[in-house]
Amino acid sequence: MKRDSRVGSWFTPGLIGLHAFAIVAIVFCVVMGLWQAGVYDDRQAHEQADKRAVPQVALTDLWEPDGPFLKTYNHRPVTFEGEFEPADQQIWVTDKEQDGRTGAWLLAPVQVEGGDTMLVLRGWAPEPGPFPSVPSGTVTLDAVLEPGEKNAGAFDATSRTIGSVRIPTLINEMPYDLYSGYAINTDPALSGGLDLVPPPLPEDVSWTVGLKNLAYALQWWVFGLFAAFMWWRMSSETRAASRAKVSSTS
Repeated sequence: MKRDSRVGSWFTPGLIGLHAFAIVAIVFCVVMGLWQAGVYDDRQAHEQADKRAVPQVALTDLWEPDGPFLKTYNHRPVTFEGEFEPADQQIWVTDKEQDGRTGAWLLAPVQVEGGDTMLVLRGWAPEPGPFPSVPSGTVTLDAVLEPGEKNAGAFDATSRTIGSVRIPTLINEMPYDLYSGYAINTDPALSGGLDLVPPPLPEDVSWTVGLKNLAYALQWWVFGLFAAFMWWRMSSETRAASRAKVSSTS
């Protein structure tokens, strides 16, 4: 009987309303938190899709001559027409790894129709050597844009080698108006017999994208925990007060 009395004390008329209110409040907070967490996941997915599903565009429609390299150009697939400059104007970029081996990239200047000169990464070789011939006449290139590398690299005019694709250095060493980035060739026919260099994958989306929604989700769940705590505290105090009243009247 004592056990039943204890159980029954949780379902007095005064507490039933409190239980109902607590259930509604906790469920509401949990649902709102799940909704905000879902919004966060959706924003992450949309941002990832925007980065990975980028359509190819014409270079001259995207990038004006003498314009800076914008963040939106990074890893952007483009197509353009142009003419390769003479083969002896190509440059080897040393200390470049591919498939676990160290070799060199081959950069070739291409005069873009309606634009500046683009440095095109034709491919990778195990070591620098004689420059392969360049295509003649106007060609169409499919490539992926990349910003110039920040690593310092001194240019050796004798061997025509450099330690990185350092655009400011190459602007001073080459007689062309260069774009402030370079393009990775994706067409084997234009690689000069070299191995194609795979363009880097787009960067992962930062977990901070949609952070406000994630914070709201956590906030709602904290509210739910607070509601549960207040329900327990108020119920316990009400039961204690009822027991004390019964004891005083006994």
